[in-house]
Amino acid sequence: MKILFSVAHPAHVHLFKEMIWKLHDQNHNVIICARKKEATIDLLNKFGFPYAVISETKPSQINLLMEQIQRIIRFRRILSKFKPDLSISTMDPSLALASRLMSIPYICFADTEHAKASIYGALPFTNAVLTPSCFRKGIGSKQILYNGYHELAYLHPNHFTPNLDVLTEISLTEGDPFIIVRFVSWEASHDIGQHGIRDKISLVKKLEQYGQVIITSEVKLPADLEKYRMTISPEKLHDLLYYAMLYIGEGGTTASEAAVLGTPSIYVSSLAGTMGNFIELENTYHLIYSYKDEDSACSKAVELLQQPDLKTEWAKRRQTLLEDKIDVTAFMVWFVEHYPESFSMMKDDPNIQDQFRPFDWSEKG
Repeated sequence: MKILFSVAHPAHVHLFKEMIWKLHDQNHNVIICARKKEATIDLLNKFGFPYAVISETKPSQINLLMEQIQRIIRFRRILSKFKPDLSISTMDPSLALASRLMSIPYICFADTEHAKASIYGALPFTNAVLTPSCFRKGIGSKQILYNGYHELAYLHPNHFTPNLDVLTEISLTEGDPFIIVRFVSWEASHDIGQHGIRDKISLVKKLEQYGQVIITSEVKLPADLEKYRMTISPEKLHDLLYYAMLYIGEGGTTASEAAVLGTPSIYVSSLAGTMGNFIELENTYHLIYSYKDEDSACSKAVELLQQPDLKTEWAKRRQTLLEDKIDVTAFMVWFVEHYPESFSMMKDDPNIQDQFRPFDWSEKG
């Protein structure tokens, strides 16, 4: 089988990396198209993936529109030459349209309900949309619900083992308290008009009373905060998240990554309360807290950091989550390799995905 993947964000590299490796191992022919945004290219290089850069993110709505046109043209050219059996990405109108023009089935993954422009721009040209079962928006007959999250495609214990060596790089040892803070650019199409943490300096000063603060940021930091910027390479962030005492920030993906790793997570955004995965992680598994205002978020952070055995409690909550959810990568590989029959099978019996649930986590630790 020949498959084209498109990655437009660092999180997409992580979402698809395990799947791509497994498809390679099973002798499928895979190519990757990439958007130059943040650490996307660095991650592709670190993981040894060959790729073609087809666009670069630039601020402003006009540039986003021009980029979409550019992507459609370049995708169509690549699809014409490669002639894949399937094209795969997160919800991407440019790849969806180019694939339809070339009569190539397009499968996409979506977990962000408020990304309306992407969803409704891509949906008419999409063959299947795979969303977490907690997704709060019904998007028609093309939707397939699976019992997991994007983050469990790469942070499920079947695919991720934390590397303690990451602490040595930042002069810490296991058990030393540190907090990860993330600031985002708010330049994505679904982020327009939204906001998160405004008083960054005040937040960091309060947090550092309880441990070392490490900042990962898409934007330029105030001069007073530059010394806190993360210095390790981006592919090691998940190791760092696993050992952190707490995560707090505007980054939604990072917030859910921390949660499924068993690290107390606080999401600060005007979008809080709009996404099904965050609602489930908060209300069902009690792994995350979401706030629209930074003062409440900071108060909760201080409260948690004063709690004894915080990480032990969150490890138990994570265990409950893992017992409920499927190995998302294993499911995705099955779905792709058996497509289009897999689409009908999931429609007829969604419980068929239970074959990708764990049976005994006692050996996993």
